[in-house]
Amino acid sequence: MLYLMRDACDLMLTPARMAAGVAKTACQNPFSPLAYTPSSRAVAASCELFERGTRRYAKPAFDLPASEHVVWERPFCRVIAFGAPSAKPKMLIVAPMSGHYATLLRGTVAAFLDTHQVFITDWADAKQVPLSAGRFDLDDYIDYCIAMFEALGPDLHVMAVCQPSVPVLAAIARMEAEDHPLVPQSAVLIGGPIDTRHSPTAVNKLPQERSIDWFRQNCIHAVPWPHAGYGRNVYPGFLQLAGFISMNLNRHQTAHWDMFNHLVQGDGDSAAKHREFYDEYLAVMDLTGEFYLKTIETVFINHAMPRGVMRHREALVELGAIRRCALMAIEGEKDDITGVGQTRAALDLAANLSAEKKAYHLQIGAGHYGIFNGSRFRAEIAPKIAAFMQDNTATLPAELTLGLANMATSGSDALAEQFVAAALITDRAQSQGSASAERYL
Repeated sequence: MLYLMRDACDLMLTPARMAAGVAKTACQNPFSPLAYTPSSRAVAASCELFERGTRRYAKPAFDLPASEHVVWERPFCRVIAFGAPSAKPKMLIVAPMSGHYATLLRGTVAAFLDTHQVFITDWADAKQVPLSAGRFDLDDYIDYCIAMFEALGPDLHVMAVCQPSVPVLAAIARMEAEDHPLVPQSAVLIGGPIDTRHSPTAVNKLPQERSIDWFRQNCIHAVPWPHAGYGRNVYPGFLQLAGFISMNLNRHQTAHWDMFNHLVQGDGDSAAKHREFYDEYLAVMDLTGEFYLKTIETVFINHAMPRGVMRHREALVELGAIRRCALMAIEGEKDDITGVGQTRAALDLAANLSAEKKAYHLQIGAGHYGIFNGSRFRAEIAPKIAAFMQDNTATLPAELTLGLANMATSGSDALAEQFVAAALITDRAQSQGSASAERYL
């Protein structure tokens, strides 16, 4: 019902938004002398803020100076490759499935375009996925991660930003437990809620104060007609956005008041920066209800991963199995989403990973957004990530690396996987015996 009311309100406000647009155009008409008066600029500014505050924001584009190619796709996610095939190190950025689109990491992608062949997960808006596509929960998320690692490996480095740190780490642990030849060479976990018992934030405390039934009753709603996902239970993007804004309400109020003043004063550059940020920030997507509830229960209520009781398809997720994939944890001193120590916990839990394959960085003065985007990220964090990945890159034959890059960018996922597996299995069989390798032939 709440979702239906929201869509109804959006339709009801459409005539008012159109009228605001007409009024704004009239007040800014360069042929009208009134357009140059403070009162007209104030009316135009008010109309713009009203229109922007009530509109529905579409999914933004990456708009980066590199070509985009879809190289892997399933109903709830696709992987986008940036740029032409190359022999550069391959980096898969696993974007958070937590309300915002993958384009929120535009700056993260841009920071590595010159040094890496960059891929990113582009998660689907659940309200646009038909019920016929089936369910998608935390187990499916881990399955997707393993499938992506297999398709893009073996010379793959992974970066998980915030929420995906848990499923990415779980996927690596399951692959390591099975001695999978295509496990990533390294994984960088940025602001991830591995163990939310450390430095709990407001985000972490709420699940401890509420039962899973409370979240099911108050956060999960059915997608109404005419959306493609009609009938699917989701955690709506507009509810997530309300939560994001309420956490820093004063900051958003101040930003919009500043925007009003910039428009009245004719400060076009400052107004443009405001529009750019909020066009991205206010564009949100729905999550499947089963994924949201399972994540809340597993990560924030039961603390299953740090307690060693997390399971994937009934198999125990043992971080102690990680021995080959290097791990780096990055945290922000002022992170109000993922407290200090929550991500670093992964390094302690991977007890059998050698010390030289572990790294940690605490970014002083940075909040949650600042550890994966912005000037501090570009100047201080990105170089450390690149160096860590370089230090943990195993050398592959040049012809194999370039062949993989060409196939990955052309979208030949199945062929690439077979080609990679055959090459690695042959090498593994020669050096370690054929027992483990034969499992993947």
